[in-house]
Amino acid sequence: MELTAVDVRSWLAEDVGSGDATTTAVIDEDATCQARIVVREPGVVAGLQAAAAVFEALGARLEPLAADGDRVVPGPIARVQGPARAVLTGERLALNLLCRLSGIATLTRRYADAVDGTGATILDTRKTTPGLRELEKEAVRAGGGTNHRLGLDDGVLIKDNHLRLVPSLAEAVRRARSTGLPVEVECDTVDQVGEALAAGAERLLLDNMSLDELRAAVSLAAGRSELEASGGVTLDTVRAIAETGVDFISVGALTHSARALDVSLEVL
Repeated sequence: MELTAVDVRSWLAEDVGSGDATTTAVIDEDATCQARIVVREPGVVAGLQAAAAVFEALGARLEPLAADGDRVVPGPIARVQGPARAVLTGERLALNLLCRLSGIATLTRRYADAVDGTGATILDTRKTTPGLRELEKEAVRAGGGTNHRLGLDDGVLIKDNHLRLVPSLAEAVRRARSTGLPVEVECDTVDQVGEALAAGAERLLLDNMSLDELRAAVSLAAGRSELEASGGVTLDTVRAIAETGVDFISVGALTHSARALDVSLEVL
């Protein structure tokens, strides 16, 4: 994501408001300092560019010691230097971004490792934090996952609520073809899989199906459509789901439930 000055200003406005009262009162205006950003647990780094943009907007500089996507052990991942007021004022915002995005990358890597060798690809969803979608999806990529849709305009996914408002699944697919985009249909049952295949959908989202149902869908599709398993996927179940032969597994938890990685800033 190409961060703009507007992005960073809006983040800082939320946190700093009319000014950092503590830092302005306590720290001399001409003081400078050096600091390091450290991770306190193993994980995968993401968000260094965003953190650097925060410090740059305040007049300090972040020098990365790792790259997004790197697996790291406890220790420093960046150095920060510049006016002490800038470093202290930007600390929390920069860490919030690093903790959140590195947490997403770390969880994604665990899912990607869990299905290694099966041929299945881990996908994210649109269950993201408003305003941070592009950054969170970048973090998914840093962790070894693949992005599904960035938004509603770059793919067709016909879901249950759409189907309740049109005459039939086949008619929904026919109408969706007018977009010129690939058409995906959510299927709750194996019977719906047959309908969607007959309608010519390019991808089927197999929602909350059992392992037996997933295997039946794979057999029925026989390569005619890509298959995406979704719904209630966990680290305990993802390997077995992948071994049914589906092409993709979408995991909303990557972005809506990832635990923040433990990252801190230490003034030297």
